[in-house]
Amino acid sequence: QVQLVESGGGLVQAGGSLRLSCAASGRTFSNNAMAWFRQAPGKEREFVAAISWTGGTTYYTDSVKGRFTISRDNAKNTVYLQMNSLKPDDTAAYYCAANSKSGSGSQRKDPYDYWGQGTQVTVSS
Repeated sequence: QVQLVESGGGLVQAGGSLRLSCAASGRTFSNNAMAWFRQAPGKEREFVAAISWTGGTTYYTDSVKGRFTISRDNAKNTVYLQMNSLKPDDTAAYYCAANSKSGSGSQRKDPYDYWGQGTQVTVSS
């Protein structure tokens, strides 16, 4: 059974940092693009960051550029999201996603066919 399991969420004050991890099991995603999305209460799930299978290409939504960094360790089948200078607007459930059919990252949800259960990030002002 293929699983993506996120961890690292929590409560942090504005300006603080968190590092999310997403560990895959059941198959390797070392040749596949992976991404992070987030969903705040009452809002649609939105793209945050994506990374190509080599890690050489990354994509970010404008609101997190310069603050968040996506990375991956293919030997550990894990993708990370380092979040710095957090703001209350970053409060959301964060989801890891994998595209089993492509190594190229995308900002759209539909290419990703594996999803984790999410980890909550709450930023207090």
